[in-house]
Amino acid sequence: MKIQFLGGTGTVTGSKTLIEHNELRILVDCGMFQGVKALRELNRTPLAVAPATIDFVLLTHGHLDHCGWLPLLVKNGFKGKIFCTAPTKQIAKLILADSAKIQEEEASKANQEHFSKHNPAEPLYTVTDAEQVTSFFRVVEKDLQIRLSEDAFFSFFQAGHILGACSISLYVDGKEFVFSGDIGQDDDVLMYPPQKPKSGDFIFLESTYGNRIHPETDVYFELENIINETVAKGGNLIIPSFAVERAQTLMYLLWQLKKQNRIPDIPYIIDTPMGIKVIDVFNENFKWHKLNPHECEEMCSMFTMISDFEDSIAAIYSKQPKVVIAASGMITGGRVLSYLERYIDKPENTVMLVGYQAEGTRGRKLLDGDKEIKFFGKYYTVNARVVLVEGLSAHGDQNDLLNWLKELQAPPKLIFMVHGENEAADALRLKIMETFNYDCKVPLLGQIIEV
Repeated sequence: MKIQFLGGTGTVTGSKTLIEHNELRILVDCGMFQGVKALRELNRTPLAVAPATIDFVLLTHGHLDHCGWLPLLVKNGFKGKIFCTAPTKQIAKLILADSAKIQEEEASKANQEHFSKHNPAEPLYTVTDAEQVTSFFRVVEKDLQIRLSEDAFFSFFQAGHILGACSISLYVDGKEFVFSGDIGQDDDVLMYPPQKPKSGDFIFLESTYGNRIHPETDVYFELENIINETVAKGGNLIIPSFAVERAQTLMYLLWQLKKQNRIPDIPYIIDTPMGIKVIDVFNENFKWHKLNPHECEEMCSMFTMISDFEDSIAAIYSKQPKVVIAASGMITGGRVLSYLERYIDKPENTVMLVGYQAEGTRGRKLLDGDKEIKFFGKYYTVNARVVLVEGLSAHGDQNDLLNWLKELQAPPKLIFMVHGENEAADALRLKIMETFNYDCKVPLLGQIIEV
């Protein structure tokens, strides 16, 4: 039996792990690489195995770094089934369509303004390519065993993180492979805590925050101060946010602050069409999160929801102080760029980062203190205040990851540290060995391991 690491090693993006046994090929996640150019270029590199030879994809959740390469997998010959939960199917469809639309728009803009080295600039995949994926999805209830072959079956179990996100227990030829996917915090505002595995021969554990402990700060107090300080200066608060779960978490927190009269009566804007559509997914999947229908309705009534870009332009040029939540979360694209284009150079404004910022992304550059960022082919001076609110991460920290392993009833044969930059992955490896004395390994991209 072979394990091949096709992505999500040494980085938090491009998650793809291939399990091969006899004639069976199972791909766990099929994510897009993001961040530095060397990683992004991997998206245009053919997969190490022919997509037509892959039988099944098991999808942990609908984020782009876990599902974003599916259109290319299908375009290049995949004919199998993509198993996921119902919310993951809904979210993946939205994210893939949005990703394709952004790519088409950016390629068109690059060709019009001639700021790309490629002539012509082409999207990685089109909206039509993204739509082709839908017919391959097969929805599975969590905690239900699904047989893939005579000696292979799997089940999903809840991972927290985002709506529909699951870990996977995969049995092949008597061996149990456990894939954590992305694990949420144990005390997340909206998501239920992740279920913990009881057994596993080989465990593939995310390590995004493998070297970090989330600060024990009062997130409400942080948000209150940031908003009030920004508004007192006559500025705007721009929050680049992932459209799935993070935007809804921010909405919940702001709604609670507003109910307590701790933040001013100014426009609170959701400018992410996909984020607005995700609210509908929340309303269709109450068993997956903590809110009830009445709370969802009251929360949403506080916000101005913008879908049309003409309304975005009006909001951008409005002189009234405001709070804007706009995608994308790592500032890799999306409408947040249009807000930053106007606001990033003015010191009265604030940019608030609320999630993981991958290496090479504009969000990471702002976090690292860069005084200029580039988008739309131009450089923009960073004079706005940049702040990070760490407590809003949808990823568990080192303590959460260690806690996820605590209910194992026997030592696993090997734990692979995946979905983390090298420093974080290695720190978690050492901590697990110190805490549990489990054998751990940080695999390399493209590495093949036989078990």
